[in-house]
Amino acid sequence: MAAIKLVYVGGGSSRAAGTMASFLWHGEEFAGSQVVLVDQDAERLEIVREIAVRIARATGVDIDIQATTDRRAGLTDADAVLTSFRPGDFAARVLDERIPIKHGVIGQETQGPGGFMMALRSIHVMADIVEDLHAVAPGAVIFNYTNPVNIVSQALTRFTDVPVYSMCEGPIFFPNSTLRAAGLDPERATVTMAGVNHNCWSFEHTYDGADLMPLLDAAWEARKDDPTMDVFERRMLQLAVTMRSVPADYFQYYFYGPQILREQQAAPRTRAEDILAALPGYWEHYVEQARTDHPDLDPARSRGGIHELELAIDVMSAYYNNTGARLPVNLPNVGGALPGFDEDVVVEMWCTVDAAGVHPQEQRALPHAVRGITQALAEYQYVAAEAAWSGSRRDAVRALVLLVVLGLGVLISTVSSTQAQAIQGAIMVMLPQVLLSGFIF
Repeated sequence: MAAIKLVYVGGGSSRAAGTMASFLWHGEEFAGSQVVLVDQDAERLEIVREIAVRIARATGVDIDIQATTDRRAGLTDADAVLTSFRPGDFAARVLDERIPIKHGVIGQETQGPGGFMMALRSIHVMADIVEDLHAVAPGAVIFNYTNPVNIVSQALTRFTDVPVYSMCEGPIFFPNSTLRAAGLDPERATVTMAGVNHNCWSFEHTYDGADLMPLLDAAWEARKDDPTMDVFERRMLQLAVTMRSVPADYFQYYFYGPQILREQQAAPRTRAEDILAALPGYWEHYVEQARTDHPDLDPARSRGGIHELELAIDVMSAYYNNTGARLPVNLPNVGGALPGFDEDVVVEMWCTVDAAGVHPQEQRALPHAVRGITQALAEYQYVAAEAAWSGSRRDAVRALVLLVVLGLGVLISTVSSTQAQAIQGAIMVMLPQVLLSGFIF
């Protein structure tokens, strides 16, 4: 099994305890490895390190676990770098969500203006990490989970020479929303999705080997007037039936925008504010577990559950252990593997992963009905990455114009030209504050 030095940037985050539990669950695949947790919050970093050390000791896993607040020192001689951090922490995410809502546009973590603002912060930190790697670990590979995954990946693959593979469980789990709505068993379905991160569609969808769509049609006819049906699942089922393709969950923001905006405006708190309220409870649980000889993370009291970022761990294991596993990865569309997208555009698709790298499997073109919106989002992704990397105000405004017109404007909430100007102005006013926010993990 592969013995590597893995550096986890963001190792003091609220998801890090679950990530380390997952990594150590896979510990035999990395026997003899060293993990260095890196974060700016020394207190929380030590809590995560202590949980991981105690899990390793209790399970007999041969993994050395260290922690440091000195990022460059931690990165020295790294083989793999797992990046999963949130610059500005959840306080910045609150702004990402609240500012768009204030101006009549959906506020969301990775989509729309909120996602754009997060991209500015994330890519700024990523540029510094790349500089560190050039200095102290020129052979390292980045396995990225930092959001917005697609824009971060686009910037790094276009403007740096560091190998970057980005992950998201979306293509694995997105079909379940539609299948649950239809009362179908996900284990009996084969749904292959591709596109851009958080915005992918199925180009293959079968159930027990037969076309899935007739079953979805029948389920929609039977349930469309059912008042007990979950609102979100109703949207996903109707969207799949209408577009003849299984959607990513995030397409609700593009096809049901007016309803979602009203829901957000009526809600007492945003999603980020809900998480902020829950964080003290998570850390209370982590402190408790850091004091036990056999830590046992409770999914209900852990941020995101107890097997966080497991897809990144699977990709790392396949890469360093040369397994040839089939996994979804975000990477440039080299060779035009996904028809309809430029070769330097980062797309999300199923790949084979081995010691030679990540290799896209054969992809079919997305259905015409859904290809256009995905291409438009890919073009926004491309321009937003350029804006975040260059720091140009003009580039940022151009990205926002694409976003308002193609992303969260006409397609979502029919934003007026006055509102579009207002939100552009608000975000540009925020840029200095966002860029000077400290970029804490």
